Amino acid sequence: MALSLSVFPLELPLVHPFKIARAEEASAQTVIVRVRDGEREGVGEAAPTARYDESPESVIAYLSTHALAANDPYLLEALLHEAIPPAARCGLDIALYDLIGKELGKPLYALLGLDPRLTPVTSFTIGIADPEVTLEKVAEVGDHPILKIKLGIGTPAEQVETIAAIRARYGGTIRIDANEGWDVETAVIILRELRRYEIEFCEQPIPAGHPERLRAIREQVAIPIVSDEDSLVAGDLPRLLGCVDGVNVKLSKTGGIRGALAMIHTARAMGMKVMLGCMVESAIATTAAAHLSPLVYWADLDGPFLTARDPFSGVTYDRGKLVLPDGAGLGVRQVAAV
Repeated sequence: MALSLSVFPLELPLVHPFKIARAEEASAQTVIVRVRDGEREGVGEAAPTARYDESPESVIAYLSTHALAANDPYLLEALLHEAIPPAARCGLDIALYDLIGKELGKPLYALLGLDPRLTPVTSFTIGIADPEVTLEKVAEVGDHPILKIKLGIGTPAEQVETIAAIRARYGGTIRIDANEGWDVETAVIILRELRRYEIEFCEQPIPAGHPERLRAIREQVAIPIVSDEDSLVAGDLPRLLGCVDGVNVKLSKTGGIRGALAMIHTARAMGMKVMLGCMVESAIATTAAAHLSPLVYWADLDGPFLTARDPFSGVTYDRGKLVLPDGAGLGVRQVAAV
């Protein structure tokens, strides 16, 4: 029996407008991918972004006009060939793994040989806003143990003051992410000032494409440096050796679970710490990533925290610790109409 594929867009309203150094959005736009094999169906999600020259429209157009390369869901090497753009491949990849898990009656973490008890605690991301709104967001989070604060806009003094104000009210772990918003000089100035506030790491301080500049920052500051936009797939990591302390792995960048596993194992072999991240997306993609989280050092899988209405449920949280569903495949359920 031939595999059948269907795709459709999903709009996810957000709890708050989400602003980073290069963009702001009030809702997230993703694509749901369904693969059917007889009576069973696997569900996946693509979360494309313009930063990587992809969009919901481009994902839908590709998957709607290109036939699957095989009719057996286990032929992943053929089905997930590299000619498929990363976001589209990600949605298809997740759906296939969900389908395989359902056919075998096993959760994804079991298929991968992972212990669901070893999941990390995820951070909760606070987007850029004026100081009053930022502190209101921090108060809403309550006692969540890890925050990731978006920076990259404003003077160095203003950005340092933002962290100082948060630290005055919040005693948990703080991570920061500039989303390519600084240059080397600005990064060094800000990170030296922020050392006193016990920052766990800084993610992607400068525009991607210049690993030697990341190295220059790392050599001048005490706060660890983690790449994101500079590290899309496993093949990007060799040039980052010695330039960063860790890398952010996202399924939407790597083309899905297969690409993420390759990147995680490559980074670990190179002595880099690994963070597993997400886009602003539904519980489908976030849960898929969460199944891999026993392999990583840090997690930033907070998509379900940021959305106001998610029609899917999957991964849950126990004081920030990821709790994996034990249903077959992803263990994701649809709880509302889409």
